[in-house]
Amino acid sequence: MQPKIRALVFDMDGLLFDSEKVVQKSWYIAGERLGYPNVGDHIYHTLGFNVVRRSRYFRETFGEEFPVETFNQMTREIFNELKEPEGVPKKPGVDELLSYAKEEGYLLAVATSSGEAYSRTLLKEGGIWDYFDAAVFGDMVTHAKPDPEIYLKACEKLGVKPSEAAALEDSPNGIRSAYAAGMYPIVIPDLVRPDEEIKSLSTWQCESLFDVISIPVSYTHLRAHETAAN
Repeated sequence: MQPKIRALVFDMDGLLFDSEKVVQKSWYIAGERLGYPNVGDHIYHTLGFNVVRRSRYFRETFGEEFPVETFNQMTREIFNELKEPEGVPKKPGVDELLSYAKEEGYLLAVATSSGEAYSRTLLKEGGIWDYFDAAVFGDMVTHAKPDPEIYLKACEKLGVKPSEAAALEDSPNGIRSAYAAGMYPIVIPDLVRPDEEIKSLSTWQCESLFDVISIPVSYTHLRAHETAAN
């Protein structure tokens, strides 16, 4: 990669870890127990939301009486029961990409809508916490993705301009957030395939983290994307 990009900022759930499917299953189970069937179907509408924004979505969708606090506690417990004994599996290419990025001298950060306690545990259990120079969690921001706040804070923590950073995301709201921050979004789909809007906002589209390593980045390519965006 050319020196123009100095930093890589990673989403976490569905991007570094194959966790979204486990989360979705925990939603189905908790919803059934609380008398709200098929809650798991709504994960597609909330990808990238932090807990505050997601709670608001549930109340807007199911009514103010929806037991958000009970649901959140229940899903956390179910998630821990469902995940593999050795932890949540990492997505293919995680270790290889992080190792490559460090060797090449990139600054690395996590910008996840998940809370700090859960995220730190997942990253440490996955053996990748020490790769990152900075982290911003969902409970550290006021506005959830697709607002650019979380990515702007991640760039600030790394000491780089947004125009010097690429953001790796699986969700539409994450891509919108990174694009609004002025970064170079890279979409690696998980639960949701990118539509035409998300494709137009993404500088690159990859099928796995392995593919990110071989992205043929050039200054000309970046300038062409900036021109198209403007």
